[in-house]
Amino acid sequence: MTDKCKPVFGTTEWAASNVNYLKGCCNDCKYCYSKEMAIRFMRKTPDTWKNEEVNWVTYNKNVKYREGYIMFPSTHDITSEHLDLSIDFLRRMLANGNKVLIVSKPSFPCIKQICDTFTDYKENILFRFTIGSTSSKTLKFWEPNAPDYKERKQALIYAFESGYQTSLSCEPMLDNKINKVIDELSPYVTDAIWLGKMNFAIRRLRTNGHLDAENQAAAEQLLEWQNDEAIKKLYKKYKDNPQIKWKESIKKVVGLEVSTIKGEDR
Repeated sequence: MTDKCKPVFGTTEWAASNVNYLKGCCNDCKYCYSKEMAIRFMRKTPDTWKNEEVNWVTYNKNVKYREGYIMFPSTHDITSEHLDLSIDFLRRMLANGNKVLIVSKPSFPCIKQICDTFTDYKENILFRFTIGSTSSKTLKFWEPNAPDYKERKQALIYAFESGYQTSLSCEPMLDNKINKVIDELSPYVTDAIWLGKMNFAIRRLRTNGHLDAENQAAAEQLLEWQNDEAIKKLYKKYKDNPQIKWKESIKKVVGLEVSTIKGEDR
């Protein structure tokens, strides 16, 4: 099988390319794929991942025009400590005519400032906010330093009411009540709501330094909630909802074709 016909997954389902300028992420999500990769390749440790370091070489690069959406960021988040750098980085990308998929567990002050800054680039920006549960307690458990549900909802509504394109990522779904996210937030979504499972939960918890008894039990409960039967039931409920899109982890369970073209689904 050549690279051109390999099924896409992860960030490549959404965007043809991605850019980042930070090493590490202060959110320190327990299930984080980027943290796992950084630890595996000895760029970070479980303890140092949450310490964000600016990669000045990447930051200073001129991101020339690219076809399709550029996902920013994909391995860290947009937080207050580096907000000015993020805005400058975005400005340079957008000035070159790029379309940017801004992905975040959104901090309201950060999203507000981005929205207020880039009013002339609304057509080239699509926000994708990660909200895997309406329970702030659940979000806090899995994503210790990320904003709570109320703040994420506030950021979504502000972007929507400011006239930007908005979407949601519910990957991973963090409980068995994802219908509450859909019901409460779909009125503020102009694009799509993506649903996906938690991938390689036990392995990532182990690598990321979080595999104690409490976290293992929570992961096993989540995996049970997302067994094949439950996923097929979820698909049946929402398969005719044009707002809902399915990540590769769900497509494989319900028999949907997985794209082989990067960024085709967006």
